[in-house]
Amino acid sequence: MLVFFHPWPGGGTRTVLHRDDRVTLEMRSYDRKWRVPHDLAHAVTERELNLGSGVFGCLAAGALFSSTRVLDGRTRYDARERSRRLLAHHQRDVAVAEVLASVVHDAVEHGRGAPFRAALAAWGSLREEPFPYGEMDLQRATSTLTRLADAFAHLPPGVGLRFEWPRRLTAGAAPAPRPRSRRVPRRTR
Repeated sequence: MLVFFHPWPGGGTRTVLHRDDRVTLEMRSYDRKWRVPHDLAHAVTERELNLGSGVFGCLAAGALFSSTRVLDGRTRYDARERSRRLLAHHQRDVAVAEVLASVVHDAVEHGRGAPFRAALAAWGSLREEPFPYGEMDLQRATSTLTRLADAFAHLPPGVGLRFEWPRRLTAGAAPAPRPRSRRVPRRTR
């Protein structure tokens, strides 16, 4: 998936996503008060930490959030239902991505360096299993976001920041709903 982050006049970010299924989406952000776009923080954090079932992995798989709209292309006949199932199936992973992206975003926005301790604490509020990332993983995400946020801040008018989303980080399909069994009335004599 190819993603472009465009600054809005007056603040905020417009994100345009070109999915592999030839559907183009627009996602509006409400991050006017931040220098670093929150959606960019999501994309960077999720890619650097290999979170394929976060916001961007779900978008790549066909999910539609309330802040997204289709700009071009034809969605599947069952796009809404498929999106609902995807988001329900990956709800916990999206929550983890939200928390980790917020920690990385906060570290870059406020110049706090590597956010390992904050990420570790946040993880403990959502998951029971051990924290799967090391300090270097969080440092890499922070460094990448710092570099891309600086590039975003210096974009010429009308140009978006290009960001590649790897196909390998597309969220897995949600299980299909079970067909309802038809109840056949019993014959009585």
